[in-house]
Amino acid sequence: MPAPAPAPSKDRKVLGRLSLPERNFVAEALRTETVGGVLLLLAAIAALIWANSGLKESYESVRDFHLGPASLGLDLSIGHWAADGLLAVFFFVAGIELKRELVAGDLKDPRAAVLPVVAALCGMAVPALVYTLVSATGGGSLAGWAVPTATDIAFALAVLAVIGTSLPSALRAFLLTLAVVDDLFAILIIAVFFTDDLNFAALGGAVVSLAVFWLLLRKGIRGWYVYVPLALVIWGLMYNSGIHATIAGVAMGLMLRCTRREGEEHSPGERIEHLVRPLSAGLAVPLFALFSAGVAVSGGAIGEVFTRPETLGVVLGLVVGKAVGIFGGTWLTARFTRAELSEELAWPDVFAVSSLAGIGFTVSLLIGELAFEGDEVLTDEVKAAVLTGSLIAAVLAGTLLKIRNAKYRKLWEAEELDEDLDGIPDVYEQDNPEYHLRMADIYERKAAEHRRLAEVTAGASEENDGPA
Repeated sequence: MPAPAPAPSKDRKVLGRLSLPERNFVAEALRTETVGGVLLLLAAIAALIWANSGLKESYESVRDFHLGPASLGLDLSIGHWAADGLLAVFFFVAGIELKRELVAGDLKDPRAAVLPVVAALCGMAVPALVYTLVSATGGGSLAGWAVPTATDIAFALAVLAVIGTSLPSALRAFLLTLAVVDDLFAILIIAVFFTDDLNFAALGGAVVSLAVFWLLLRKGIRGWYVYVPLALVIWGLMYNSGIHATIAGVAMGLMLRCTRREGEEHSPGERIEHLVRPLSAGLAVPLFALFSAGVAVSGGAIGEVFTRPETLGVVLGLVVGKAVGIFGGTWLTARFTRAELSEELAWPDVFAVSSLAGIGFTVSLLIGELAFEGDEVLTDEVKAAVLTGSLIAAVLAGTLLKIRNAKYRKLWEAEELDEDLDGIPDVYEQDNPEYHLRMADIYERKAAEHRRLAEVTAGASEENDGPA
């Protein structure tokens, strides 16, 4: 996600240093996502242990336990509540992120938006193509073409946290923006390709309720007690309309204002995202993983992942398709826009991040459930393929990033260096005359201190060398 490019095209940089406000926003967002990613990993591990232990029956009974008002069409299993209800919170945050990127972030500038949009599109098209070719060649079902198209930013950042890489902020921002654009197209895929028979009465009610939601926001009405009940009504109507209920979440997120007005420290969208993101990353997504990742795993089951065309297509789509698609889209964009890669990075760095985007856990699991709904055996096998492909992508990307970790650490330390202790990294003040005056004063004081210490040391040495 490069900063806005200078006018002369020959000087444009791919993955150059972010602006200071964008850097600070990305750092804040990624801290929450990283914690959520660690919780996501723990939830997935807990689900696998629970579903493959002597307590397997209890896992299935809890996941399949139904609750909710049947009269409202909401008598759902715990697993469905996690996929249709809790993930609506996740997509609500994704909607706010997308809105912010479009009106205040790097996607606002068409020149800066080209790279992540093209990279994300290629990173979805190539995995879909890989799955289709593998499945068609092996005589498998083509219904799962969309499964390997998704990227799980929380899981990817959890991998970064585990391997301890000091990834430069430009690469982290590129990964984050890829995931935002990826989420947008995943939402469109769910809405277009996985919508059941429409209930137009419920859909009309959802549209009217969304209009009321937008009108209240426009009028500046405040109070969670107004919006939370209305959001639940919108979600319930959207679920009963036949359109996947998570669409309600992203629709409401896109309606929030993400630009600041005079006197505002944060826009309403930023404030609400700050409040809801921990709920999404710390509760909604881990609970979804807990009730979706619990598939039977055995030596035979893992072997079948690489022999069945549908599951092999998912694995290759995530591991090969994502890396080739994103890297290829980035390289082609740079090539045809005559942009140059930032001198601080190399193309292997872009390939490593592209490989990391092959972790498609959360949304891939959701699309897998939708694609093979009614075929419980194939659904579980595809889930196992998602877990396997995500694990391979994580190990591959982690290895590639670890090789360059010493270089990344130097870049990160340079980005964080703040010798004048004014709270602003020095690299952002190099063109500020006041900064150079402060640094000159700091260096003069340090030099004076060194001279003083040298004089004290010399005096002490003369005393020791003098007559007894």
